[in-house]
Amino acid sequence: MKPLAFVSHSPEQTQHVGEALGRLCSGATVFLLEGDLGSGKTCLVQGIAKGLGVPSEVAVNSPTYTLMNLYRGRFEIAHFDLYRLASADELIELDFDSYLRGEGVTIVEWPGLVDQHRLKGLHLQLDYGEEENDRTFLLTALDASGEDLLTDLAETRKEY
Repeated sequence: MKPLAFVSHSPEQTQHVGEALGRLCSGATVFLLEGDLGSGKTCLVQGIAKGLGVPSEVAVNSPTYTLMNLYRGRFEIAHFDLYRLASADELIELDFDSYLRGEGVTIVEWPGLVDQHRLKGLHLQLDYGEEENDRTFLLTALDASGEDLLTDLAETRKEY
């Protein structure tokens, strides 16, 4: 399947896209998020967490300084922010590979140090759009399960 592209016109719409992804997710899925600072990655993660059933009273925020946050919804959600890491060796200290091989959902902001071969899920590129709150999305499948997720998302697109 070719990549799925669309534009979000508000933070709320970005969260709705994330929520749809979370609802469609069946576990053992990786989301690799790339985009400039402020492009909406954490906003999207908040929606994914909601769609996965993380209670609304749980604060979902970027783990910029903690490097990883864990949440519990239908699956365990490991949310990584690798922006501050200097080398792939630092991923070992985080036990990063065990999350990638697990049954939960792994979300990675700034995945430049991650070997993306053999991962199951989606790569999402978020960029600034023409208007102040616009964000462009380009979603690319990493494998067959990612393609299924893209197909399902495209079919539910009218929801967001």
